[in-house]
Order: sequence, then structure tokens, then C-alpha cells
Amino acid sequence: MTELPDYDSLPAAGGRGRSGWGLFGEQDNVGLINLQTPDRVARACRLVQTGQVFPLDIPLDFFPPPDKPGERGAPRHVLQNFDQTAFDDSLDGFFLQGTTQWDALGHVGFRRGAFYNGARPEDIEAGRRNTIDHWARRGIVGRAVLLDMVRALAARGEELDPFGGYAITVDDLEAAREQAGLRFQPGDVILLRTGHLEALARLPAEQRRIRLDTMTTPGLAHCEEMARYVWNTHAAAVAADNMAVEVWPALMDPAAGDLTGPQWPFGYLHNAFIGLFGLAMGEYFWLADLAGQCARDGRYEMLFTSAPLNVRGVGSPANALVIW
Repeated sequence: MTELPDYDSLPAAGGRGRSGWGLFGEQDNVGLINLQTPDRVARACRLVQTGQVFPLDIPLDFFPPPDKPGERGAPRHVLQNFDQTAFDDSLDGFFLQGTTQWDALGHVGFRRGAFYNGARPEDIEAGRRNTIDHWARRGIVGRAVLLDMVRALAARGEELDPFGGYAITVDDLEAAREQAGLRFQPGDVILLRTGHLEALARLPAEQRRIRLDTMTTPGLAHCEEMARYVWNTHAAAVAADNMAVEVWPALMDPAAGDLTGPQWPFGYLHNAFIGLFGLAMGEYFWLADLAGQCARDGRYEMLFTSAPLNVRGVGSPANALVIW
């Protein structure tokens, strides 16, 4: 399937939300990346005009090493010197989601014990279903569009606090889309700039931390209207320059097991986006330089490429490029 039904035509998911399961077959492990068909990739290649390249990954040591077990952060880099004639190196404590990264479809389920397209936790633990290698073996390539929320809100006299919990609304996204003169196309990678990562980069390195429990960032609002809007773009992926794409903190407490409470599945949009839709979610993408180029040229669509690691894991550094 290369064309999708709209959100309200999808089957209900347990009484709340809508499910995209089965649209690409019962054993599908790729999700909406299926929309990046060869003809769409070929059309995206024709967007290249200057050949300028914008890397979207931050350095692996952008964040400091974890200061307690289970935290994400920089790995320890070990360099081996072989008698002054050659070098090898290794990374110890490499958190695959501790940098610019994709969440695989096995990262978050739509509810406890149920992951995208009916996969079970044991399928993911065994590396059979929804792991990042399914994307790695095909690559993520296609048209990307930038929604610059910083500039869109500034145009109406509002400043987007990069460390505040502003919930970006559907109307906000539409304002950014109209400012950019864009129309969404199936298979797009939507790049969302909030300014959060740029603000982190201005801090001393030791002050940067990925703190799921205390971090506050702007991001997509927690509501079904947002889920409907994102699905109806028919995007393959949404990637942002913040910690979670959605506004943080989320309206749930995973430590308490509250993944199916009154806000579910919209209080933590990962449940809907990944677990129900099969949408690729990218986090901590460096968009500042690209946004500047888009503003200068007045062009907000581009060729996007990403090569996740070929590992049976639930996340990977993005290795993402925009070719202008």
C-alpha cells in the first residue's frame, strides 16, 4: 500500500485512538517508512540544487557521560595505539539513543505487552520484530520538509522558550507550513525545529543532560487532534531538535506503569505514533544550520538520507544528511 486512509477511517484501537496495523501486511516491521517508494525517492533526488550537505547529527560526546545507571549519555572512547604504526578504537557504554537518533518500532508499545503490528515483547527481545535493522537494511531516504516553529511563532510576536513546556498546536504547525509554502506529500520526513538543541549547545558541556525525569522542552501537544493531523500528513517520519518530538514532560508515569490511564494514548504520543501508527520518530536532530539556509533561500523542502545502524536494537544514531 502506498496511499493511506485518513485518520478517521482507521479502525479504533481498544476504544481510544486509531490503528494503522495491518496496512502493510501482518508481518510488517517497517511501518510508515514503506511509503518511501523508489519513485518517491527518485523525485526527492530532483530537489537537489546546489549539492551543499547539511549533517544533522550532533557529536557522540555532545552530552556528558551518564552520572547514574540507566541514564543516556556519551560513551567512553578508547583509542588503541599499536606501536605508533596504527590505531583502533572502541566505544564503551554506547547508548544508541544517547545522541541524534531514531526510535525503532520496538522502542515503545501502544500499551503494555502490545507493540506495532501485534509484536510482543518477546519478539523484540529476540530481535524478530520491529528492531532498527529493518530500517537499516533499506535506508531512510526521501523528501524532507522543515517546519520552523521558532520563526513561525516569532512572525506573530511570540518567543518560543527552548526550555519551556510549550505545547505546539495543530494551528501552530499550520502556520509554519503556510509560512514555508509547503504541501505535505506521502513519505515525507517532517523536521520540526523548536530551538531546544541550539539552546543546549550554548550551555557548558557539563550542564547538558538527558534527564527524562526533570527535562522540560517544547514539542507537539498531547491530544488526539495532533495524532489526527500527523497521520493525515501521511509522513513516514517526524524528527525534531528536542528530546521526544512531543512536549515534555509527557502526561504519564512509566515508573508507575501508567501507560493506559485517562490520557492514553495521547498523553505520551510515542504510544500512538510508534505503537499504533508505525511512525519513525527522530530526536535531537541538529536543525539550526539547515533552518538558516531554508530562510535565506525561501525553500523548505529537500533531499533527506539516513543510515541507521544494522543492529537488532530499539534505536540507532541517525547518521542523517540533507543534500541541498
